[in-house]
Amino acid sequence: MKKPIIGITLDSEDPGAYSNMPWYALRQNYADVITQNGGLPIALPHEPEMTDQYLDLIDGLVVTGGAFDVDPAMFGATSRHSTVVTKDKRTAFERNMAEAMLKADKPVLGICGGQQLLHVILGGTLIQHIPDEVENALAHEQPNPRTEAGHNVSVREGTLLHRIVGTTTLPVNSAHHQAAKDVSENITVNATASDGVIEGIEDNRYRFCLGVQWHPEYLISDGDRKIMEAFIQEAAK
Repeated sequence: MKKPIIGITLDSEDPGAYSNMPWYALRQNYADVITQNGGLPIALPHEPEMTDQYLDLIDGLVVTGGAFDVDPAMFGATSRHSTVVTKDKRTAFERNMAEAMLKADKPVLGICGGQQLLHVILGGTLIQHIPDEVENALAHEQPNPRTEAGHNVSVREGTLLHRIVGTTTLPVNSAHHQAAKDVSENITVNATASDGVIEGIEDNRYRFCLGVQWHPEYLISDGDRKIMEAFIQEAAK
């Protein structure tokens, strides 16, 4: 049986540290969890004009997270919080790639910042800095290691996410200062934190369009394993 080819978006960094030239980066567990579930991971360099070629090659797309933000102009904001850092070429590529995959009705999984980009693509807006907009907010940039849970989320019954994980409560890790805010008519919120922050979204116009604010590739719960497994299985169809 042919393994589904899963494209994973890379992070990009300026010269320094690893190389004195610009360089790409990908945490190994993104690829490991795909391999463990029967997929073939392929890293995708940021080439916005090559979307069609990538689209023909891959069966599913993971839009990864990173220490950067979606440009507020993308969701119509007229101001920009001082903490916002953008990576414009990366975001342009990820947007083009996600939109092309959804148009082709191929599975898309947005993780952390990838969930936020997916939210914007689907017509939503973002909280630019949680501590400034959410009263009594949880520590969404958790102080403990990412291999541990930072808090729980409540999963909405009847959603794709609920059908996958089979529970209404999940422990999740948390590494973000922004979050989904306003939703469009196409977005279904499938998970929330106790402070009201949106932790997961989906769009049921597509066979698999799922975004989660946490990092299921760390496999800190059985639900994380089921999310990755369901995504790979859908890509294999």
